[in-house]
Amino acid sequence: MRIEGVEIQRFKALEGRLKPQKGAANFADMLSDKLAEANSKVQAADAEATKLLMGNGTVHETMIALERADLTMRMVGKVRNKIIDAYQNLSRMQI
Repeated sequence: MRIEGVEIQRFKALEGRLKPQKGAANFADMLSDKLAEANSKVQAADAEATKLLMGNGTVHETMIALERADLTMRMVGKVRNKIIDAYQNLSRMQI
């Protein structure tokens, strides 16, 4: 059986490709931004509902804000479920 050495130069060439780019967005930062955006939509819907109850808002604007908030929260729930599924798949992997 013949044993060959590892070509370290080949790995060093690949190392440059694997490093994250400086301009690339971090997943945690992107997720944090999207959660903040979802929170602002929910707060806007709450403000519209309050305006409607006080007699200053319209039903049309309130329903649009509520639907935006509802759609955003459903999307947050789906992303959460996907993240949990990915974590569970990773934890089941054998090393």
